Amino acid sequence: MTTETTHQHGSGRKPTVEIAGLDLAFRSFELDTETPTGGKIARVAGFDSAQRPYVLQWMHDGDFEGLRVLEEADLDKGARFIVAESDGTNRIAINGNELDWPADAVSGEVVRKLGRIPSERPIFLERVGEADRMVEDADIIKIAKGGIEEFKSREPQVWKLNVQGKRLESRTPTIAVVDALTRAGFDPNAWIIILKVEGQPKRQLAVGDVIDLRTPGIEKVRLTAKDVNNGESRPLPRRDFPLLEVDESFLDGLGLPWETKAVDGPRWLIIHDYPVPVGYTISTTTLALLVPPNYPQAQIDMFYAYPALAKAVGGVIPATKTTKPIDGLPFQRWSRHRGPGSPWNPQQDNVVTHLALVESAIAKEVDQ
Repeated sequence: MTTETTHQHGSGRKPTVEIAGLDLAFRSFELDTETPTGGKIARVAGFDSAQRPYVLQWMHDGDFEGLRVLEEADLDKGARFIVAESDGTNRIAINGNELDWPADAVSGEVVRKLGRIPSERPIFLERVGEADRMVEDADIIKIAKGGIEEFKSREPQVWKLNVQGKRLESRTPTIAVVDALTRAGFDPNAWIIILKVEGQPKRQLAVGDVIDLRTPGIEKVRLTAKDVNNGESRPLPRRDFPLLEVDESFLDGLGLPWETKAVDGPRWLIIHDYPVPVGYTISTTTLALLVPPNYPQAQIDMFYAYPALAKAVGGVIPATKTTKPIDGLPFQRWSRHRGPGSPWNPQQDNVVTHLALVESAIAKEVDQ
């Protein structure tokens, strides 16, 4: 906060005031009188009467008063002045404090300074019959005529994020992945990082990514330990048949190893190290989707997991008793199908949308 100039009577020194334009960039000026008029303040600021300058005195208590040309200012009440060439003023109110602003527009930054509003508090423009608008510092607001433009600050919003069961709070609407994991007590470089958003397939994040906490339906960040091995490299993944471009792009973005295998006729999409939510006896599985030869005209149905998924608390998972051999391994079949209200649409549905259904089905069984 800028320190305001103070004025002292009888000090033997010339009184000093601060004067700024509409940008509130104040500069100090010495006066030859302790009772300057509005006209005097304007002349000191470099204006002549033909420019029709408007002089606004900013009081120590935060109030504002317009000074007429011959009206004397009480410097004990405030030694800061805003001077601007103006044909008229517009009424604005900042947290209930009204003033006549000598321009047709005002920036969010100036509103914040005039209202002495801390940077962490959001500012909203409130107009009758309109939704409240959040005003950023860089915004320029054209002031409506014939009324009072109401600007009000509010308590800082707190955004929340669940990182592997650890609930974080943020005063800003975005948070860097590295910061989120560090605050939650995890080494950002030791984990596969998965973002879960309601209604969307899970998405793998990189350490350098930023999470927008304003995203509708944002739920949690799940972590899976990266592979620890004996130094041997993983064999190159098989690509026995291509998928849609959107599918391959999405799968690459997950950061999980994936393959397409044509095994004795059937075509399988295999996703390794697929993370599953807390509540199962394992944290990852290998996921398999049966891709029809005429996909996407024909739908992908059900999904398969190896090792089989079992709830940590015990109990039977409905419609998962059947196993299906895939490339020599017994995959657990999850018999889950689209309902009549959401039939497969070849123009819209694909591996990406089916994985959203897979994730939902797996999470539902453990109340995630």
